[in-house]
Amino acid sequence: MMDNFELKPEESKPNRTSLIWNILTVLVVLGILGVGYFYLSIFTNPSSALNPFPPASVPTFYQTATFTNTWIPQPATWTPTITIPPEPSRTKAPTWTLLPEMVTPSETLTPGITSTVSTQTIPATAMPASAAVTYIPSTNFHPDKGCNWLGVGGKVLGTDGKPLINQYIQMGGTLDTKSINFLTLSSTAAIYGASGFEFVLSDHTIASSQTLWIQLFDINFKPLTNKIYFDTYADCAKNLVMFTFTKTP
Repeated sequence: MMDNFELKPEESKPNRTSLIWNILTVLVVLGILGVGYFYLSIFTNPSSALNPFPPASVPTFYQTATFTNTWIPQPATWTPTITIPPEPSRTKAPTWTLLPEMVTPSETLTPGITSTVSTQTIPATAMPASAAVTYIPSTNFHPDKGCNWLGVGGKVLGTDGKPLINQYIQMGGTLDTKSINFLTLSSTAAIYGASGFEFVLSDHTIASSQTLWIQLFDINFKPLTNKIYFDTYADCAKNLVMFTFTKTP
């Protein structure tokens, strides 16, 4: 009877607890690998999108080319201005001596232009330069102006009679109750020659008596003449006051 009895092995039941721990172990390993990759990415690239606290961006250094000074020449009509303090009184030179330069120079006029010349005697001084003034119509140099212009022009000559450039000419005073304050350089008005200069006073003729003055300075702004006072006329034939400054030997 016992020989006919067959024993069947007992079927083993799956261990669910072990399965759960195995799954958790795999998840922990994957988590450790993920965390390691996360920190490694941030370590190698702090600016990575994975970094919740990226470093502040560094501003880009902007460098320009080396600056080079460039000299810009002044235009021919450049007229600088300075502030002239008012004078308490007018002082005349103690000694006045006429020099040959005071003789009215002859004017060479363009053919076909009629000029009415009037002269005003400017006494010489002990200064290094003398001056001669002539009154002529502005149409000799500005044919289109006619009577609609009043100004002062002229030139500066050296002791050899040649043009002397880069000398300062200053003019001040009052004209028709308006204050005048001008400064220019010889060689800024080529129509009067290589050392020519010009001041435009008005767009119409105005008469005045000794209310305007003009003075010559050298390139270092050292005075070469005293202040020379002159007249203007309400006359179209005398609306250009021409000064010829000449350095004395």
